[in-house]
Amino acid sequence: MSLQFTLPDGSERTVTVRYALNAGYAGRDTLQVQHHVDELAELGVPAPSRIPTLYPLSASLVGRPEIVQVPHARTSGEAEWALVVGEDDLLLTVACDHTDRALEVHGVAWSKQSAPDLLGDAAWPLGEIEHELDQFTLKAWVRHGDTETLIQDGTLAQLLPPSYWIKELGDRLVPGTVLLSGTIPMIAGVDQFADGWRVELADPRNVVSRIVYNVEQLDPAWD
Repeated sequence: MSLQFTLPDGSERTVTVRYALNAGYAGRDTLQVQHHVDELAELGVPAPSRIPTLYPLSASLVGRPEIVQVPHARTSGEAEWALVVGEDDLLLTVACDHTDRALEVHGVAWSKQSAPDLLGDAAWPLGEIEHELDQFTLKAWVRHGDTETLIQDGTLAQLLPPSYWIKELGDRLVPGTVLLSGTIPMIAGVDQFADGWRVELADPRNVVSRIVYNVEQLDPAWD
């Protein structure tokens, strides 16, 4: 899959995706992360063997579908940043990790493989914005019918920075690799099982990279 990104100066960059990696439990506040692990354990979601963790995915899951088709009603997105490794540089864009929540209780890695990782339309050269990443805002909205509701609202200061993963992974970040960051908390009381998602990453000058997609539930299997 080859994806084209628009840079802030208006130029275009095309990257062919070869590898995909999803980070998990990657918040900077380790106590908050452990609390999240404990909450998930109460719901039957197995804890990772290490924190933060990393899930290798099929590169075929990375794309920009306008419609995400799902087998049942318990799937949802997660607002994230994505590091995209080009031939000569690193790009940062918005991402949404759509996940099967029913499958998640049987294995987080399996749930990650069951739905796509969506990337934004715009990207920033990492070297130009790395000094101000903590000021970037990350937001997500869910749509139920005609009503859109904010479900995630934070900044990149809540997540481990790209520099952490660049140091950890080293030579594994070959050209064509896409790394998703892990997500920020969802707003309590908002129904995540929605008809559609909108996710936006914005820099301090209000340059925005966005994702918009609908969720379509497939007919049940024939018995």
